[in-house]
Amino acid sequence: MRTAARTGLVAAATALVGAVAAVPAGARTAAPVPLRAAASADAPASWTAAPAAGRPYAYLEGPAGSVLQDTLSLTNPGARPLTVRLSGQGAPVSFAARTVTVPARTRADVPFAVTVTADTPPGEHRGTVRASAAGREARVDLRLRVSGPRLAALTVEDVHVDTTTGALRYTLVNRGTTVLAPHLAVRAEGVLGTVLDRPGRPLPLTLRPGQRATRTEAWPDPPALDSVTVRLTATAEGAAPATARAEASFASGPALAGAAGLLLLAAGGGGYAVRRRGRSRTQRAPAGVRT
Repeated sequence: MRTAARTGLVAAATALVGAVAAVPAGARTAAPVPLRAAASADAPASWTAAPAAGRPYAYLEGPAGSVLQDTLSLTNPGARPLTVRLSGQGAPVSFAARTVTVPARTRADVPFAVTVTADTPPGEHRGTVRASAAGREARVDLRLRVSGPRLAALTVEDVHVDTTTGALRYTLVNRGTTVLAPHLAVRAEGVLGTVLDRPGRPLPLTLRPGQRATRTEAWPDPPALDSVTVRLTATAEGAAPATARAEASFASGPALAGAAGLLLLAAGGGGYAVRRRGRSRTQRAPAGVRT
């Protein structure tokens, strides 16, 4: 009887050693997790994924442009090895191994890193570490705090007026460290006064730090014949107003033809008046001559 029991223990130990060898090099295994004696080897066991050290969520803090590291603990209380697939959501997460095989009754600690890109604005950010195995998915809350000063700065650049269609093309640039939701106001002054006046309104976009966005503003009824100065003013919460301008001359074919006709009429009318005035003087001259 003792010989049979001893043989069973040796076989179990041999199976456990073979399972540990299947864990990737990037993952560390902890001591086997004790199970209740009443649990059957074939009964389904609930595996878990959680931040190391029993924390309720993973918390990382650092400046933009840094790489922050933490550890995910995968616990397999079952009687068979468990293959877990890892991924990140809402944050650029990389793992020492994206697929980890956890031996039975064992915990594997898998290092992972979060890359904080240079354009990440300061403040609180959220993400998720996802682990899936055996038809189930577990999610670990990832909280990231990016340090650094908060600066809102916006510029308007490369303003151009299409004199054929009247379209206004411009580029908005986020020069600060916070995400901006810009507003835009447009005003155009011609020779005889204001020809376009659009108050500020929100644009359907947001700009991350360092991001550029080139947009086109329609002007369906530009002047046919005028010289205008167009001013674009962009604003965003916390940022100083940014203004840029462009000058353009509108001269359509019909407008030029009409203007030329008016000039010809004016010139013709002026010439006729001069000739008539000269003829009147000529007719009055003989009447004043005495014989």
